[in-house]
Amino acid sequence: MKAILLCTFMAFSFAIITGCQSAETMVLLDEEIREIKVSKSEGLGGINEESFSSFKDRKSITVFEKAIKTAVKQSGNPDISAPQYDIAVEYKGNLPSHGIHLWLGENNENSTFMYITNGDIYQTSPQMTKKLRSLILSD
Repeated sequence: MKAILLCTFMAFSFAIITGCQSAETMVLLDEEIREIKVSKSEGLGGINEESFSSFKDRKSITVFEKAIKTAVKQSGNPDISAPQYDIAVEYKGNLPSHGIHLWLGENNENSTFMYITNGDIYQTSPQMTKKLRSLILSD
């Protein structure tokens, strides 16, 4: 009887612990963002400095910030093609910018982000893809 109670307690505890763990998401500096620049990507590991679109308004910056901060890390080794876009997140002051690659999904698909400095990939929701598409493809 004690063994059954102990097994039940352990299984219940394990379920609570694993259920409370949150997924790893992307992070940005805890500083005010001055501008988001978007450019056509020239490949992994670097950022194209020639942006075709720039966002300085608070509403657009908030969309990019939410898309990035809510993107969830994917496990395993990614088998990915060259990114479509590069995103430069620029902060107020003399802080370094964040360089991020973006594979923009189609409507009702996830989009994928990757820091230019490592190979981990992070996926957004289809709802965030829709908002990103309306900003990036409208220019």
